[in-house]
Amino acid sequence: QVQLVESGGGLVQAGGSLRLSCAASGRTFSMATMGWFRQAPGKEREFVARINRSGTITSYADSVKGRFTISRDNAKNTVYLQMSSLTPEDTAVYYCNAVIGTIPQGSWGQGTQVTVSS
Repeated sequence: QVQLVESGGGLVQAGGSLRLSCAASGRTFSMATMGWFRQAPGKEREFVARINRSGTITSYADSVKGRFTISRDNAKNTVYLQMSSLTPEDTAVYYCNAVIGTIPQGSWGQGTQVTVSS
């Protein structure tokens, strides 16, 4: 069972940037396509971005395309989400997970809170 620990969230002004990290335990990390998701207050959790096992193929939700960049370091069992040009609509708890397509697999971590002030 892969365990996931997200970090790097915080309070930032609109237009600012943050870099989120997701550290995964388990030897299967490098074999998994990984994704980031977010859940805003009162809303369903939604897909944000994903990256394939080798880090060569990425895809993004339309709402973050051009502003967010997903990357990974398999040697560190870590996936990242670089977020820029943040808006208050990006305020949410952000989670990572292994994915098939955009469907999350396995258990969720505790997430990391991102709050963007206007």
